[in-house]
Amino acid sequence: MELQELQTHLTEWLNEAIIAFQKVPGSAVLIRYVRSSYQNDPVRSAIELVLVIFFIRYLMSPAYSTSKQNFIKLTDDEIDELVDEWTPEPLVPNMTVLEEMESEKLPIIVGATGPKSKLANGRTVTNLASYNFYNLNANEQIKEKAIQTLRTYGVGPCGPPQFYGTQDVHMRAEADIANYIGTEGCIVYAQAFSTISSVIPAFCKRGDVIVADRAVNYSIRRGLEISRSNIKWYAHNDLDDLERVMAKVVAEQARTKKLTRRFLVTEALFETTGEMNDLPRLIELKEKYKFRIMLDETWSFGVLGRTGRGLTEAQNVDPTQVDMIVGSLAGPLCAGGGFCAGPKDVVEHQRLTASSYTFSAALPAMLAIIASESLHVIQENPEATMGVCRENARLMRAQLDPKSDWVICTSAPENPILLLVLKPQVVEARRLTVEDQERLLQEVADECLANNILVTRLKGGPITHHMGLKDNVYTATPALKVCVTSGLSKKETEKAGIAIRHAITKVMTKKGNNKLGVPTA
Repeated sequence: MELQELQTHLTEWLNEAIIAFQKVPGSAVLIRYVRSSYQNDPVRSAIELVLVIFFIRYLMSPAYSTSKQNFIKLTDDEIDELVDEWTPEPLVPNMTVLEEMESEKLPIIVGATGPKSKLANGRTVTNLASYNFYNLNANEQIKEKAIQTLRTYGVGPCGPPQFYGTQDVHMRAEADIANYIGTEGCIVYAQAFSTISSVIPAFCKRGDVIVADRAVNYSIRRGLEISRSNIKWYAHNDLDDLERVMAKVVAEQARTKKLTRRFLVTEALFETTGEMNDLPRLIELKEKYKFRIMLDETWSFGVLGRTGRGLTEAQNVDPTQVDMIVGSLAGPLCAGGGFCAGPKDVVEHQRLTASSYTFSAALPAMLAIIASESLHVIQENPEATMGVCRENARLMRAQLDPKSDWVICTSAPENPILLLVLKPQVVEARRLTVEDQERLLQEVADECLANNILVTRLKGGPITHHMGLKDNVYTATPALKVCVTSGLSKKETEKAGIAIRHAITKVMTKKGNNKLGVPTA
């Protein structure tokens, strides 16, 4: 009797389970599949059941064994001892002696930045350390427009572009820049440094190949690092080596049958050396090996060419042949932000994929108007702005490079930023390390400031010590940076050049700076 009751209960439970299972959506399909499968091939049904059980067990099992003790059990005293001995890593590295010395003597400007600037200590200095090449921040027409814009639009947009931060002045600035350069479209970013750092990863992804100059600036390096692409380096400004690297990439992809996107990233005017690139040759190589080119015109936009359109105008290259032209509005235009100009599809792609555009507040309306007005001022009378600045740069260079026994200028003649590096024979004779050169040039900058001339050094530390791209070992040559401006007269420019040359001579002939007692002349 007990056995019969047990069978009855089992039958009832089975019926209830079947009724409950049939209420599940899709259960009828599964039942039909199992019945037909069992009739045709019962072995397959059994294998499938085993696989389902294994899959469920695999999902529910832990990633590691929880039964084994795979760690050493410490006593409370041992734990306390380890905690006492532990020293956390600093958030930032300690400042070097040179950095501490520089920060202590850092000049602070009070009021507007101009050719003549007033410092916090009350002294007035000749400012050759800013990118105010054409003194546009003192232009009354631009100042009036800026004031009107501030009263109309307020201080900032308080929102990201493409959502609720885009204003009509942003669209106007983008149109003005595109028309100025000669491209289909343009997109304006809120910050100059993050422009190229965001443009590169917006197009270059893991597996893509990027060929880049070893001496590219720090913002480009950050973009290369973020993109996680395969980076191939070529010797600085050596286009024969560039062709070798490009040919090697193409041959390797042809051998492996792996086709990926290929990009060439370089600068028009190099920040670390001041040299100019050969754009016609770059276009030739780009077309020959089927690469896309990203040209960083941060230091050449508004500087090179008859009307400041950049390297394309200076070397008579159609701007539509360059896939992406990236530049800054924060230098000679005295505004802020950056831009990327190119075909319309390239521009529109960035509006949703470029991180610094999507996740940053839009450029303040006042800065967008200043950028547009500065372009108009340069276009209307390039001789009064660019012409005067170039003449002053020629006069400044004449006082420094050929007349100084200690330094040479590596910048291109058209570059208003003169980078002065110690002559190779001086470095070799005195066996100067990079740190020694930086210390000497900082002493020169301090000596110039004592004579009311404000200059600065090239900050090559972030490039030299950048560990994100370990396969590129490049040391930026220490340099004194002199930024020429049209706001000074020819006489004032020559006088400043003479003062800088004398400061260099004074520092280099100082007894303590002659490291090995080598003759000073």
